[in-house]
Amino acid sequence: MRVVLAEDLFLLRDGLTRTLREHGCEVVASVDNGPALERALAVTDLDVAVIDIRLPPTHTDEGLKAALAARRIRPALPVLILSQYVEQLYAHELLASGEGAVGYLLKDRVTHTAQFIDALRTVAAGGTVMDPQVVAKLLTRSGRRGRIDSLTPREHDVLARMAEGRSNTAIAQGLHISESAVAKHIASIFGKLGIEQSPEANRRVLAVLAFLKG
Repeated sequence: MRVVLAEDLFLLRDGLTRTLREHGCEVVASVDNGPALERALAVTDLDVAVIDIRLPPTHTDEGLKAALAARRIRPALPVLILSQYVEQLYAHELLASGEGAVGYLLKDRVTHTAQFIDALRTVAAGGTVMDPQVVAKLLTRSGRRGRIDSLTPREHDVLARMAEGRSNTAIAQGLHISESAVAKHIASIFGKLGIEQSPEANRRVLAVLAFLKG
């Protein structure tokens, strides 16, 4: 898996580079500022980009802006945001295409390497992974809920965990219900959201995007 990494803190960038290589990834570009990231995303052959939001020169939103610009040129380019902050407006814009391949993790809530690598692989494969705190903040920005309002509280719980990138097994364990019950809830969610038959992974992504976009 070919990775572009954008992180301005040297020690963190070096640690991430080592971690990625230890798990079989090729870091094809490692940059520490917005303009360098824009160039790397424009010319580099990659499978996924790991991007901090706030990069030099202004330390505001260079990372997200570069990701959005790259996805306009290369739709569904896999992007995993790794940041200390939740930028609601740009996060919604990343999700707006409905194509998935988006992740958003908060640095201080990534507690083990496997969590990070699993999220990276999910995003690279076209999935969507969101930290629960990111989900909560994105939902507070949502206005009209549309079909989401038709979901039961339990279906909301299941869909929220799908947004976190959890498998049916993990959802079942977290909610203390059976996997068959999870499957039934997911089928009901697809029906209520009007998500037609397609490969299972794609349907999950569409459901999660509908949930986050409101």
